[in-house]
Amino acid sequence: MRPEHLLIFGAVMAATWFAAIYFWPRMLLSVFKRAILVKGFGEGPIPANTLYTQSQALFADPLKVPAGGSKLASAGVNRDTLLTLAWLDLSKGALVLHVPDMAGRYYSVQFTNPADNTNFAYVGKRTTGTGAGNFLITGPGWSGTVPAGTGHIPSPRRSVLLIGRVLVYDDADLATAHGLSTQMSLAPARQRQAGE
Repeated sequence: MRPEHLLIFGAVMAATWFAAIYFWPRMLLSVFKRAILVKGFGEGPIPANTLYTQSQALFADPLKVPAGGSKLASAGVNRDTLLTLAWLDLSKGALVLHVPDMAGRYYSVQFTNPADNTNFAYVGKRTTGTGAGNFLITGPGWSGTVPAGTGHIPSPRRSVLLIGRVLVYDDADLATAHGLSTQMSLAPARQRQAGE
């Protein structure tokens, strides 16, 4: 093989490697966004700015996907935490995430930037504690005042993938953990402030 061919081959391989590393996270999150907003996880599409909590039945039997349900529902089977998902669209304004008092139970809510698949904030036992709380989620360019007693989560983008997890101690604890998961809520900032 001639040296010119090796150089061309090396340049093509380097460009392919760079493209794969750069675009792969974006492609995966695009597929995940479509799965959430269009297909859902067994109960139909999940509108933007709406929390979806994994059903108790799907948690108890993760390999039995409901008829018409997404195959993503069983991807990455997790046997100790219930999942709560949302795709946030902050172009419509700031949102307030409310978390209930978890009474010492492990939980986390992760905020992911879909542009580069990086996590930019967490709410949960290790970062904010387990007491009840409200967290104002704002997009780029937001200006305003964060209400007293409310945490602030500034997002680098208007689109955000939210993934929440609540620990399930054992089978007997599933209903309690699910109840806590479904007490998490999202509301437009003005609505939450008016109805506190």
